[in-house]
Formats: sequence, structure tokens, C-alpha cells
Amino acid sequence: MNELLRDRILRNLDALSDERLYQVLDYVEFLQSKYAERQNPSPNVFQRFAETVEDRLRAGRISTSTIAETMNLMNRAMGVLNGVAAAGKSVATDLVDAQKGITREQPRIDPPGTKDS
Repeated sequence: MNELLRDRILRNLDALSDERLYQVLDYVEFLQSKYAERQNPSPNVFQRFAETVEDRLRAGRISTSTIAETMNLMNRAMGVLNGVAAAGKSVATDLVDAQKGITREQPRIDPPGTKDS
């Protein structure tokens, strides 16, 4: 999608209420199911969870303002969880790198009785 078209669509979406935005989302998903030329990138685990919660709230006829507040809260929680996951990945990478450094520096020691005499 070209940037001008994307910006124009976003500008128009900003003027709509949450209820109308859900109607737009439904229509976009309908168009995608009928005419998509390529596959959407898969959402991550947190996004899939949030979308599932949002869809269930909508199916339960919860007010759009309540759904919006819930999704804002979930979005902040997902930001925290993504930060925790990134920190854990960084620590794991550091541990692996440190282990590789130790392995390279230590000489190989054969167990007693295995050397040729």
C-alpha cells in the first residue's frame, strides 16, 4: 500500500467513533476474505489473544466504550509482557554467549585413563 493512501485512510478513520470503526473492521475483514491477494502476516501470541478477547466481547454485545477501555488496558499489559519477553531473550542470549566464551577458553581435559600412553 502506498504511503499517501495509508495516510488518507488513517486520517478518515481518526474521525470515526469506536462503533463505526468496528463496522469498518468487519467490512475490511469481509473484503480480505473475498479479495485478498496475499496472506496477512500472522499476529504474535499476545495479538491473537487480544483479538480473541475483543471478538468475544463484541459477540457478547458489550458496549464499544467498554471494549475500547478493555483493549487499551490489554494493550498496555501486552507492552509490559513484550518488554519482559525481550529482557528474558536478552538474558538468555547473554548466558549462551558467556557459555560459548567459557567453552572456547577452557582447554580440553580428557578423563583419566583415556590418553594413549
